[in-house]
Amino acid sequence: MTQAPTAAFAALDARGFRSSALTRGPWHPEHQHGGPPIALVCRAIEQAAREHGLTHLARITANLLRPVPIGDLIVEVMTDYVGRNAGHFSAHLMAGDKDVARFTALAQREAAIDPDDIPKTDFWPVAPLSVEQAPVRRMPFDDGSMGYSRLVETRVASGTMFQGGACAVWFRMNYPLLDGESTSGYQRVAVAADSGNGISAVLDFNRYLFVNADLTLSLLRRPVGEWICVDARTFIGPDGGGLTESALFDTQGFIGRSTQSLAVRARS
Repeated sequence: MTQAPTAAFAALDARGFRSSALTRGPWHPEHQHGGPPIALVCRAIEQAAREHGLTHLARITANLLRPVPIGDLIVEVMTDYVGRNAGHFSAHLMAGDKDVARFTALAQREAAIDPDDIPKTDFWPVAPLSVEQAPVRRMPFDDGSMGYSRLVETRVASGTMFQGGACAVWFRMNYPLLDGESTSGYQRVAVAADSGNGISAVLDFNRYLFVNADLTLSLLRRPVGEWICVDARTFIGPDGGGLTESALFDTQGFIGRSTQSLAVRARS
């Protein structure tokens, strides 16, 4: 690259995108972090749903088939079914002639509800610390080079990233997802939530790989603002599997949950 990137992706045409070094993840120097490409497909699904008046992305599931290379990508979205209040969509993310990820999503029509009719419960989740209270901390794999740790700013609300198990981190994007375009709240959630298994790591990063093979986001409302908090916990099974579950917040409160299925392997 001859100049520093200004966004995670640049559009080549309506379906094609070129990823920048800001998408580089911690597992391999030629592979993207899962968050940015998931957010890129989220963007395309949002656009398809909006054509039907469906403006809330209630769920998106990303099945990560292969590592996503840093290079040119193609996004294809299919409308599977649209009813009066909800629609189902699917999508493919391709690098060259190979599918690298497949997606399903549920979009809903938004309708106002009287706040007085929403029951107040004691078990409503809250973020451990506000953005203002949480200290700034850099990603442990940040070596100063261009990558995901440069794409986002992080503030730790509880725990210690990549070391102590349960951990909550506020994320804000330092760059837009797409050059020349505002990044939506849903896209910001996707960029942040795919880090759940990393920030809540319970295994030694130098001895083990614990890569997620999927990500599911379930959101009860539209995220607002620039900051997203991921309050994550990871559980490891005895046979090479793992699960990360995270509570998700914006600065106004709880917005939903995410889950990741992990493939756990000792480094050779």
